[in-house]
Amino acid sequence: MSPEFTVWIIVSRPPAEVYEAVADPAVLSRYFTTGGAVGRLESGQTVQWDFHDFPGAFPVEVIEAVPPERIHIGWGRRDGSGNNDVRFRFEPVDGGSRTKVSVSESGWANDDAGWNDSYGNCMGWSQMLTALKMWVEHGINLREGAYK
Repeated sequence: MSPEFTVWIIVSRPPAEVYEAVADPAVLSRYFTTGGAVGRLESGQTVQWDFHDFPGAFPVEVIEAVPPERIHIGWGRRDGSGNNDVRFRFEPVDGGSRTKVSVSESGWANDDAGWNDSYGNCMGWSQMLTALKMWVEHGINLREGAYK
């Protein structure tokens, strides 16, 4: 069995607002991509995410984007052997006043390196969701200074 995971959080904002906080590069750059994001997450596009606190900018392939429900992206594995599959889901909670955001990732090799990389990404997506919640609800950037 190859590594895969799903992490989630509930954000006290409607799905459309939470979706935009992920899809809009200007907003994503405020709390997640410390080096900035270039390009809106729209179906068929390739955008760029840059992290100054981790080496390098890299391309993100947008396989599908369906506002305000889901975003499906592919991004490169550290070993250069292809893309992992990442799926964001934005589900209404409490009549749509809040949103359950989940991130699922799969695609690693079933070996020690694949499992190790999956643990790192699981941690990263968990932290991204926490940073998303704090930014959207309170305007606080949790990532600033967290890794350097």
